[in-house]
Amino acid sequence: MERIRRIVSSGSPLEPQIGFSRAVRAGNYVAVAGTAPIGDDDSTVGLGDVYAQTVRCLDIAERALEEAGASMEDVVRTRIMLTDVTRWKEAARAHGERFASARPACTFVEVSRFIDPAWLVEVEMDAVSD
Repeated sequence: MERIRRIVSSGSPLEPQIGFSRAVRAGNYVAVAGTAPIGDDDSTVGLGDVYAQTVRCLDIAERALEEAGASMEDVVRTRIMLTDVTRWKEAARAHGERFASARPACTFVEVSRFIDPAWLVEVEMDAVSD
């Protein structure tokens, strides 16, 4: 059986340097890598604002899903990584707005830091789409 694999790039200069893709589709499974709140000008969006950063992460991840032939309705799992888990409600608000009907399995975790210290949150997600 031939396995179909498709990669999606966001154009980040880190992708070839690290050797990763924004998203990978293998058959009907789509994985979106840890997505940071980076603006189109490569600056951090929403400095100091967990909600705004989470919205930006979800926007980027949604574009990657669409390029891979999936949608937010196909998402079955999300991971929200925060540098301060006490601010989880701010990220949860953005997540709840975006996933009101899909309601994927979701985990919030605290991490010590990200590549850029201005990032307060990163989002990963997995989807299943025909």
